Amino acid sequence: MNAHPKLSIETATQLAVFLANRPGALARVCEALAKAEININALATSDTVDHTVVRMVVSDPTKALMLLGEAGVLALETEVQVIETASQPGVLAKIAERLAEAKIKNEYTYLAGGRAAEKGLIVLRPSDVEKAQAALRDL
Repeated sequence: MNAHPKLSIETATQLAVFLANRPGALARVCEALAKAEININALATSDTVDHTVVRMVVSDPTKALMLLGEAGVLALETEVQVIETASQPGVLAKIAERLAEAKIKNEYTYLAGGRAAEKGLIVLRPSDVEKAQAALRDL
């Protein structure tokens, strides 16, 4: 196992989609994206009493934003770092340590990848995207 897996880091547009906290709301959004041939690369949800926030990185954020807007669904764009790396213990710890050393706040993080996958995706929203990119460049 490689002690220092090489990271592939890119800046991506994430959509934060605000849905009613009701059965079927997420299904309708996912079906609409699928019909438009937009792939969901990573997704995380969080809920409050009356709504759910769905954060997603998709294959075509501009098209997805237009589609959701036409359907009357509130969606906001945010820049995030998408990091593809080896799926092994300690990778996220190294990334978090490097961000802390650079005094960059991590607003949130979510992961995507299968249990047996060799690689995984880490989506993170740093307080300063450009500074984070520089801090993680040589990891």
